[in-house]
Amino acid sequence: MTVRAPAVAGLFYEDDPARLQQHVADLLDQVTGDARPAPRALIVPHAGYVYSGQTAARAYARLRPLRDRIRRVALFGPAHRVYLQGMAIPSVDTFSTPLGDIPLDRAALQLMIDLPAVTISDEAHREEHSLEVQLPFLQAVLADFRLVPVVVGRCDPSAVAAAMDALWQEPDTLLLVSTDLSHFHPYGEARQLDSLTCERLLARKNTLTGEEACGAQALNGLMSTARGRSLDMELISMCNSGDTAGDRNRVVGYGAFALH
Repeated sequence: MTVRAPAVAGLFYEDDPARLQQHVADLLDQVTGDARPAPRALIVPHAGYVYSGQTAARAYARLRPLRDRIRRVALFGPAHRVYLQGMAIPSVDTFSTPLGDIPLDRAALQLMIDLPAVTISDEAHREEHSLEVQLPFLQAVLADFRLVPVVVGRCDPSAVAAAMDALWQEPDTLLLVSTDLSHFHPYGEARQLDSLTCERLLARKNTLTGEEACGAQALNGLMSTARGRSLDMELISMCNSGDTAGDRNRVVGYGAFALH
């Protein structure tokens, strides 16, 4: 069995299993009033938990009623560490976190090989944090599930949409897009920029840029899918690192959305 080991444990989140489990549980326990329609998709930030964990938890709390119903998570996030043309899936069998191993859905990944713009690249996944930081939350709120991890580089929205549509057919599949919003603007400017980006997402625009959201390529793909255009879309929460644990001179924006 081949394993993708954690790359940012101890940096973006706790590397001790007990402390990590408690931290995620504490973040989720702070969320109340989450009895909303069951989501078919979530958009969640991917910074260190001290910065974006509260925003992420507000999205993941929506999965509590679906704990035993979701069997597959199709996770799409941007490439930060390597230049990538198209989308990359891994060759390994499992992704590991301090909370344990998550099996990959090899059958689903095999189906993706024949799709345009999809390649196999363990290098694209090896140090990528945008997917990894979502995993402990998924392990906390879901029971048994298989993962389909996809790193998205420069890619036409129609190709990303085709990959998402191929994975998103079954009702037991959750589609998850990992993205932060604007990067390194002063607090007030970032609030304005991120509000406009959220408005564009709620209007189903598929022309976002990397300056608006680092996961713009995945978001544009989601907004180009049939379900992305038709499902109700809700802004759950928006903040930035200046609201949580960062300097207000250069902040990173975070938003969480549910599609249901």
